[in-house]
Amino acid sequence: MEDKSNLYVSNFSWDKNEEDLKNLFTSYGEIESAKLIMDRETGRSRWFGFVKFANEADADRAMNELNGFEVDGRQIRVTIAQPRPERPQRY
Repeated sequence: MEDKSNLYVSNFSWDKNEEDLKNLFTSYGEIESAKLIMDRETGRSRWFGFVKFANEADADRAMNELNGFEVDGRQIRVTIAQPRPERPQRY
């Protein structure tokens, strides 16, 4: 079953941090977590992250209102996060 309270946010400016991501979504409801994915080598944002809401209704409203919203000259994309595909084990 798909978890519709977990959102995938892409095209987020590289100079933003997790607090900026969380603050953008806070007015839509209770946020359980906000995670910005960082590049291991540079320590900078990889331009995407995840926001988990306490309930699906708030996540749906945030997705509908923020998808295409401009942040620092960039239109962000907000969609329902998909489960990570299983990868073969590396030895």
